[in-house]
Amino acid sequence: MSYESALAVDDRPTPVHPLLAALDIGGTKIAGGLVDADGTLVHRVQRPTPVREDARTVLAAVEHVVDSLARHPSWACVRAVGVGSAGPVDIEDGTVSPVNIPAWRAFPLRTAVAGHPAVSGLPVVLGGDAVAMAAAEHWLGAARPYHNALCLVVSTGIGAGLIIDGRLHTGPTGNAGHLGHISVDYSGRPCPCGSRGCVEGLASGTAIARTAAESGWRAADGDTSAAAVAAAARSGDPLALHAFDRAARALAAGIAAVATLVEIEAAIIGGGVAGSGDLLFRPLRRHLADYATLPFTARTAVLPAALGTGAGLVGAAALARPALPALPVH
Repeated sequence: MSYESALAVDDRPTPVHPLLAALDIGGTKIAGGLVDADGTLVHRVQRPTPVREDARTVLAAVEHVVDSLARHPSWACVRAVGVGSAGPVDIEDGTVSPVNIPAWRAFPLRTAVAGHPAVSGLPVVLGGDAVAMAAAEHWLGAARPYHNALCLVVSTGIGAGLIIDGRLHTGPTGNAGHLGHISVDYSGRPCPCGSRGCVEGLASGTAIARTAAESGWRAADGDTSAAAVAAAARSGDPLALHAFDRAARALAAGIAAVATLVEIEAAIIGGGVAGSGDLLFRPLRRHLADYATLPFTARTAVLPAALGTGAGLVGAAALARPALPALPVH
């Protein structure tokens, strides 16, 4: 099998309504998709991210995904392109500096995508991947009922996006809501961002695995991943349960801080760690009750994200929707 895989049904009639092309770029994979006006992902391709290669090689992988999308018979219906990238991003300059793609520092991604022959003349909208997830969940997912929400991706790292007054709030550079680098422990672990005690360093999948290992937990088969810690926690291992409890406490402190600052109604949580279910959500809700004690914060709901693995592409498409004023607003 080739590195690229087609992942959606391709036997539908060619759409007659405008489509949005979407790119979801991260340290593990580069995905591309075609999304219709209702948010349905009608076609998807992806390939691994060559994270150890130089900047041009990483861009070539992105171009390959665009080439694959452009060969689809529905490409002629594409009217705008949305790009969600691991960050930090700078939506003013159109650049990205993903922590997990070392070759890209202030890389001009928006210009590079816009310069692809198949994209030429189409508007290209760039945003962070967590902000894209927030856009997706507010458009079609768990955040849809709320006018003010925080949407988090808890995975290898932690990213987040904000919905304020019913609209996606990106901030000037596109990094508003960057919860992973709020400090919740002033004497805590040093963080690669330069601070210490950051939520990401305490609550990400990487941090959960590290906390478990530091406490003396060991898997029988030598697996040190967060997934292995989760499996042990489900079996009642106290050290594994402690690692999840510590992560949940850090997340609760960060969510409470955001709720106090901007009065969110809900925190929507997706990503691989959220897939652990009650291992995360039960202690998170318990600790949030300890931190979100003011009347207007105590009502903050904590919910799992609804869109699963398609959220990145649907979210990237959602970022580009304003470039299509004729699209109906849902």
